[in-house]
Amino acid sequence: MSDIIQLLPDSVANQIAAGEVVQRPASALKELIENAIDSGADKVQILIKDAGKSLIQVIDNGCGMSMTDARMCFERHATSKIRKAEDLFAIRTMGFRGEAMASIAAIAQVELKTRRHEDELGTCIRIEGSEIISQEPVSTMPGTSISVKNLFYNTPARRNFLKGNPVEIRHINDEFQRVALANPEIFFTLHHDGNEVFHLPKGSLKQRIIHLFGNAYNQKLVPVEETTSIIELKGYIGKPEFAKKTRGEQFFFVNNRFIKDPYLNHAVLNAFEEVLSTDSYPLYVLFIDIDPAKIDINVHPTKTEIKYQDEKAIYAIIRSAVKRSLGRYNISPTLDFNQETGFSQMISHKAPEDIVPPAISFNPDFNPFSNERKEREIPFLRNNQEERKTISKNWGSLYEIVDPEAHQSGLELDTNRQVEIENKVLKGVGKQIFQLHNRFIISQIKSGFMLIDQQAAHERILFERFLQHLESRQGASQQSLFPQTVTLNSVDFELVKELLNDIQSLGFQIREFGKNTLIIEGVPADIGTNINELEILEHLLEGFKNNQSALKLNKRESLARALARNTAIKSGQQLSPEEMNALIDELFACEMPNISLSGKPVISTFTLEELLQRFEK
Repeated sequence: MSDIIQLLPDSVANQIAAGEVVQRPASALKELIENAIDSGADKVQILIKDAGKSLIQVIDNGCGMSMTDARMCFERHATSKIRKAEDLFAIRTMGFRGEAMASIAAIAQVELKTRRHEDELGTCIRIEGSEIISQEPVSTMPGTSISVKNLFYNTPARRNFLKGNPVEIRHINDEFQRVALANPEIFFTLHHDGNEVFHLPKGSLKQRIIHLFGNAYNQKLVPVEETTSIIELKGYIGKPEFAKKTRGEQFFFVNNRFIKDPYLNHAVLNAFEEVLSTDSYPLYVLFIDIDPAKIDINVHPTKTEIKYQDEKAIYAIIRSAVKRSLGRYNISPTLDFNQETGFSQMISHKAPEDIVPPAISFNPDFNPFSNERKEREIPFLRNNQEERKTISKNWGSLYEIVDPEAHQSGLELDTNRQVEIENKVLKGVGKQIFQLHNRFIISQIKSGFMLIDQQAAHERILFERFLQHLESRQGASQQSLFPQTVTLNSVDFELVKELLNDIQSLGFQIREFGKNTLIIEGVPADIGTNINELEILEHLLEGFKNNQSALKLNKRESLARALARNTAIKSGQQLSPEEMNALIDELFACEMPNISLSGKPVISTFTLEELLQRFEK
């Protein structure tokens, strides 16, 4: 029998390796930007076409490469970052494996132009599918320009798995934001199909956060800073009142490298435990600086997972630092006895001689045992004296039976009258409905009574109604008296553009108004009055992203679910009898009235037999 094990050709091996390093255009962009940062560049320009499928170009003003280095960078395991295995535990650069350029060149058409600052001419190399097409000297600017064209052109199966342009551009924006946050001292620009999406000048970390997410974040940030013998922690957290329903704006960086770590994320959420509900997630951008010898970043191909020597100590430091920042800025109670904020508000700016001491006056003829003493007036009840007297005289009426006919014979009802009332109720005439704790609706039925969760019922009604609007494209809209101008971050703005047709079908009247800006001229008629257009839109986007990531729902169902959850009446809202009747009628007109959006029951029925058993009758 002949031998069956053989070495794969380099081109095939590179394509297999590319499957781990480059999953989509955003992965290739991440590797190219990190190489630009490692080159010492302070200016990085990014050009994207067709969501990265047609072109990804990264231009930097870094150190550049010689002709030999330009050729070697496309070989597997060729890198300038490490020389021996021990260097893996002293890494400060973004890249170190030497796989990215070889992987990208294996599945795309790549053009590299590079020149060192001390050279007069640079080098231009063109590669397609790991094969060098040309290599020649060229006149170019100092630094490096890499163009990746037609990604996955020679692996059509992989290309077919790519999502639509709106989805891919969102992934690109996510990767860009992570790198831009980690390097506020670098100037970045990102253009997509000729339109400038990001223009980020050099600045501080706070300025970078505001440039990325919007001017509104200037009032949302609380600084965090802690230095210990184990780690150095710095960054910003968001105030609890600005928390969102999704985890989108949560960033951890270790030695300026973005990581995903549920354990450290739990440390931050634990610090917010007393000031934040369990279904809300705060903003945080935190940087951990640690000795590279105490961590291992060579765990995952995407380098987003890290192993720590002392994970529990890092958890405790992060939790205490975040909690202390919340207390220091009066966001949560603090037990810091060195800082008493109560007296800081009592300091006066007046001169001591201008301060007038309070005067004390009293009545020397006051006799507490005098019968002529008048009733003392309480300031906030002064205008309600007559009302209180009326209530005190008529308190007994609270215990009277509401039905005047039923009160004719005291507490006993005439037998004939009782039968008549029961017959009316059972036939649906004069149906008795009550609201329990402003949360549940009790409705009498022939066999007993129903208990309805008012919030879950309204969510089900709105969900099915919004789905019908999306199908028919005829959602009713109510015009806003004053149109609202809304500025979003680039990621949310791109998401609105993707969903604009469906959002308008729900009843929103929205149009673009400049870069990352929208004008809301109308909202769905089903969501009532006294609403904040900006909050409704933000909650709609957050709910949509949460449904897409957690439930994997289709686009329309995610939109309908998000809007229904955020606009339905809430537990604790008082309803009139007419509103309760209308809610019940609309609920039973739904296709699935018994099931809430979370899969739990909306209606519970209690029979007379069950009630009698409770009273042992």
